[in-house]
Order: sequence, then structure tokens, then C-alpha cells
Amino acid sequence: MKYVLANFKSYHLDLPAYLETLENLLKPATAPYVGIFPPLLELGLLENTYTRFYLGSQNAYPAPEGAFTGEITLQALQKRQIKSVLVGHSERRLLLKESDSLCIEKFNFFAKHSFQIVFCIGENLEQRQQGEKTWLKHLLGQLEGLDLAYPKLLIAYEPIWAIGTGVSATSGMIAQTLESLRQKLQPNPLIIYGGSVQVENVEEILDLDAVDGVLVGKASLDPHNLAKMIDISATKEFA
Repeated sequence: MKYVLANFKSYHLDLPAYLETLENLLKPATAPYVGIFPPLLELGLLENTYTRFYLGSQNAYPAPEGAFTGEITLQALQKRQIKSVLVGHSERRLLLKESDSLCIEKFNFFAKHSFQIVFCIGENLEQRQQGEKTWLKHLLGQLEGLDLAYPKLLIAYEPIWAIGTGVSATSGMIAQTLESLRQKLQPNPLIIYGGSVQVENVEEILDLDAVDGVLVGKASLDPHNLAKMIDISATKEFA
């Protein structure tokens, strides 16, 4: 199957009940390919005993511990057996001004500690409208310095103009973008797509050879919806 990752962002939900429901809906074989990224405060309250998906952190600071007010660091994640982290989500890049260099610093730190790293990239609408030369240069710039050979790397391509808008990129646009990107990347990494992924469009996206999975946002807040997407993904294979 292909990857299905769910980013709950800062939405409120009864997380223990949600996760129990999801655990009961899934088959054991999904475990390596399904990741749940809850709000950080709630993540710290969970007992990480689930067997049909894994838990990850929406963010982390590149330090073992220390005077980093408001951040979550390595030892706190290790205490909860968390071994997956999102890095560079566009909402953090835009709202919190996270730079490309900080994102690479986070990658390097957590790669040294064998985390699965979901490294997010994406272009804004203006860059998209200026054409391939502009958006490809931007995406490659976000990846500059990234160790593409790292075995636990997932690149998440999320066009910023599609995140949370209900307007996903067309399958043709996704395929063109990822194929153009892959031509410039060696070795060829795993790349997942995010940006208004829904039950209604997930199969069309997962059918693309250039796509190795999806990163789902608000549409994942219903466990039955997410389970449907996972069931669809279970019928797909990596190209």
C-alpha cells in the first residue's frame, strides 16, 4: 500500500475515542504506512500502544532538551516512543517564519536520531502562475542541503494554494510537478501529496505513479473517512 498520513493541525476532537475507533477499523498490515499527527498537547497525553498506525509529531525543535519555550524537543518525543516528525509545513513556514535553513537543521538533527522525517515543500499561487521555471526553482531551493538518500525520508509536496481551500491540484498538475521534480532529484526519494485531499479525490491521486502516498488535513478528522482513504490506499502499490 501507499502512505496515508493524517495531520490534525490544531483542531479539537476527542482524540482517545478517535484513535480507538480508527484502531478497530484498520487491519494490522496498515501499521507501517499510516501515521497520525495530533496536536502536540494531546500527543503528550496518549499512551502509544496502537498497533495499526503510528503516532508522529507536527513539529519538533532540534535539541535534546533545554530553554526553548513553547517547543517540543528530542527527549520528550523519545519518552513517548514518537519516531516520526513533520518538518517545514507551510503553515509553520508562513505563520512562524521558519526558514529553509532551520528546516534543514531540524532534518539533520532528527535524522541523526533515526526519525522518520516528513519534509514539507510547496509553492504559492503567484509562483505557480509564473510557470514551471519559477515553481521548480522554489521547490528545489527548499530541498537544498537535504540528504535525499536518508532511508526514512518522505517528501510531502503541498501546493500552498491548495491547503485547506477545498481546491486540490488536478491529477495532471500533480503528476507534471512531481515528474519534473524527480528529474532533478538523485537518488529518487519517496514523495507524498497533500493539499485538500478528500475521500472523493484520494484514489485519483494515489493512482499516479509519481505519488507514494497522501498527507491528509481536515478531511482526516472523521475516523471513518480516514479509514476509507486507507482502505483505498491498501489497493495501491509503489511504482
